Formats: sequence, structure tokens, C-alpha cells
Amino acid sequence: MRRTSTLIGLLLVLCFASCESKKEEKKEESKFLVTNPVKEDTIIKKDYVCQIHSIRHIEIRALEKGYLKHISIDEGQFVKKGQKLFNIMPNVYQADLQKAKAEAEVAEIEYKNTKLLADSNVVSANELAMSKAEYDKAKAEVFLTQTHLSFTDIRAPFDGIVDHLEAREGSLLDEGEKLTTLSDNSKMWVYFNVPEAEYLDYITNTGKARAKQVELVMANNKMFNQTGIVETIEGEFNNQTGNIAFRATFPNPDKILRHGETGSVLMSVPYDDALLIPQKATFEILDKTYVYVIDANSEVKQREIEIEATLPNLFIVSKGLSTKDKILLEGLRMVKNNEKIHTKFLEPNTVLKELDLYAE
Repeated sequence: MRRTSTLIGLLLVLCFASCESKKEEKKEESKFLVTNPVKEDTIIKKDYVCQIHSIRHIEIRALEKGYLKHISIDEGQFVKKGQKLFNIMPNVYQADLQKAKAEAEVAEIEYKNTKLLADSNVVSANELAMSKAEYDKAKAEVFLTQTHLSFTDIRAPFDGIVDHLEAREGSLLDEGEKLTTLSDNSKMWVYFNVPEAEYLDYITNTGKARAKQVELVMANNKMFNQTGIVETIEGEFNNQTGNIAFRATFPNPDKILRHGETGSVLMSVPYDDALLIPQKATFEILDKTYVYVIDANSEVKQREIEIEATLPNLFIVSKGLSTKDKILLEGLRMVKNNEKIHTKFLEPNTVLKELDLYAE
């Protein structure tokens, strides 16, 4: 019985040793995936908070005093150029016009009589000139009163959308009093501020058409269906913020955008020969970013890198790596610094394709 127990114990020891041997062999045979950083021309999209303005946005004001006799439009209505918007009671101005016309007729008769007398050498040339001046003055008064009368009919200077009505029919208006605003939304001016460094990146690529085009994300996080063009950049930087204002123009055929909206502008920034690595190959320690680099002895070396920009599933690296380095792609938590490992190399293009599939 004692001999049987000894044999069973010996068998258990051999079995355990065999299992441990297989585990060590399996651990030694496991390989970690590594790859190289790759250089490619790429484009990233940077977003900027923006303010949306109508290409023409003006205040409609009363040019004459008087009672507001009639309002021909409603708030939010689209109006055409020349369409009547408001009518200020014109009675006084009509009377002034009739008076001016009568005085002009009298001046004309006097001028004609004086001219007949001058032709007969009855009156001097100076008296004729004075009569002509009085007649011209009377005609000017007629034109002036006609102008004042025309101001009582307030019409749209361009096609646009009427905003809130500031006065109601019967209101007594002062000269210059605001009645409403009018917005031409056929095109929209979108203003956004760009930091100095990003301005320099943009301005050095203005020869490329892609650098001038921008997109707009509306307040509901949906993409606007038109592409804009950066047309102007202000002349000076804001000393307090270090930014400079850009203005992009967007067509607005469906009249979706309105004056005063907000959103985000997406501007494409090209990067030539950008050094790309997968985001999953990095890890952070105290706000610093690191990768594991595999040296010539297959040892893992922790290395700090600097990230310049972010793409979907990728980082653009500005410092710390080159295309010759081999970086650990997976299993970052399973290795330690200076540990020697077995690796399997994956071509960078294969890695990028797999990341694209994962992103989709």
C-alpha cells in the first residue's frame, strides 16, 4: 500500500512538471505583433466655433416723421426688392409738394415774362439771370418735396427676410426710428477665429485649392449641405487671444441658415509626409504619451513621443520616432520595460487597412 502511494505521488510530480514545461514552452512561443511608423501625405480637419451672418443685414428705419399708416408685410416674410414694406401718413408731404409745384409755376411764368422783356432790351441781363435763378430754386424745391414724399413709402432695398416689427400701425414715428431689420440670406458669411500657428499652416498652403474650402457643422451637429470658401482674413491678430478672424462664404440656396446662428467650421489642413502610428500602440503616464520600441536585441524600450495631431485611430507624431523604429502594436499591458520578447512583424500598410476596417 505504501509502495502504491509512492508511485501515485511520483506520477503526480511528473505530470505537474510536464504541465509546467508545456506552459513555459507556450509562453516562449507566443509572439507580439510589431510594426513600423509610416510616412504619408494626409489631411486632418480642425474645427472652430463660428458665428453665422447674412451677407446683407440692415436696419429699416423711418426717414420721415409721421404716423405709421400701413404695414404691408409680416414678421419672417420673404420680400422682393422694391416691395412696399411700410407707409407713413403722407398728407403733409403731399401738401408741401403741391405748394412747391405752384411756386415753381409762378417762378416759371415770371422767368418767361422777364425773358421777353430782356429780348426787347426793356430789362437788363442781370434781372433775367435773377429770374432764372428763382425759377431754378423753385424747381429744386419741387424735387426736394417729392423726395420727402417718396420717403413715406418704405420699400425693400433687396430681396430678403423681414425680422421682428418694432412698431405697429398708428404709431407716431420720429425720423430715424427703427421699424425692422432685413436679411439677405442667399449667401452667408461665417466668421471664426484661428490661432496664430494654425494661421501660418493655412497661409503656407493657400496655393492648394483644398486648403481654401471649409465645411460647416450646424448647431444640431449635422453637416450643412454646402461647401464654403475662405475669402478674407482680417489684417491684425487679437493681442489678448492670439487669434485672427477668418471669413468664409457659404451659398444658402435652401435658406436653411439665418442671421445670428452658431456652429462649427471644419477646415482641412494638409500634412505632407506625416509620421503616422496607430493610437492603440500608445499609452499615457502623467499626461505624457509613450510607445514601446523593440530594439535590435528584441528588448522592449519605453520611449516618450510628441503628438502633433489626431486622426481616426491614428496619431501624427512630431517627435520621438522614425520609420525605422519597430513599435509594439498589441499586448502593451503584458510586457515590461527592458523585457525580451518574441515578435511578429506586420507591414504598416496592412495595419492601416485593418484600422480602416475597424473604423467602418
